[in-house]
Amino acid sequence: MGQFTTALITCGSILAVILATDSGNRRITAVRIAAPILVAVLVIGACVDSFPTAGNDPSLHLAGIGVGAICGLVAGSLLYAHRDRTGEVRSTGGLGHAALWVFLCGGQILFAYGCEHWFGADVTRFTTDYQLSGTEVLVSSLAVMSLSMVVARTAVLLSRLRAVRAGSTGEGSRSFEN
Repeated sequence: MGQFTTALITCGSILAVILATDSGNRRITAVRIAAPILVAVLVIGACVDSFPTAGNDPSLHLAGIGVGAICGLVAGSLLYAHRDRTGEVRSTGGLGHAALWVFLCGGQILFAYGCEHWFGADVTRFTTDYQLSGTEVLVSSLAVMSLSMVVARTAVLLSRLRAVRAGSTGEGSRSFEN
């Protein structure tokens, strides 16, 4: 499977589940928290053939994890938690949250397309210059970046859930009646 196809399937699936679970005013449940991680792991497991470890490949994977974590934290910061009238904890993901996920996933898909169609020679030169094992490491790095985005978003959502349950109204957690 090519880099673009892999990015399209992984990012498209992750984007769909994130938008389905986070958009609007939703109750925070265990399924809602776990579903995006489960989908990400399953899709990445099905689409990514290998995780190269030669040369500087682990460094690129770590960079992907770091960038993904930062992006996931930023996206998660756009989710607000609160209690509704019945006392259930809910979160609200608005247009900014959805737009950021579309931008991040779309950027990964566009990059993967560009690697295959626009700047393939530059990618080959980059992987050679930096002692990477080829385009397969780019595929796996984008995959771990996507997974770390989802994990970071989940960590923020769990943090918001705990803060609201504890009665805290810190930044990002708002208590109000619906």
